[in-house]
Amino acid sequence: MSIKVRYFASLKDQLGHAEAELAVNGPLSAREIWQQLNPSVSLPEGVLTAINLEYAQLDTLVNAGDELAFFPPVTGG
Repeated sequence: MSIKVRYFASLKDQLGHAEAELAVNGPLSAREIWQQLNPSVSLPEGVLTAINLEYAQLDTLVNAGDELAFFPPVTGG
């Protein structure tokens, strides 16, 4: 099974792609998934995550079949 990972806004631009798939044998935290898929890119401070369209913490476990999304920090002016 796999986890579908989506990147939005500046994260998509920084990484050069909007989506990825990660084959998994068991649950991983959102942080661990970032590290496996992007080993040479540090996880940006303040990044937001959502699992199956609901906001989640970086240490929340993601299971096979889930969709994980990473969003850059929201700023306004």
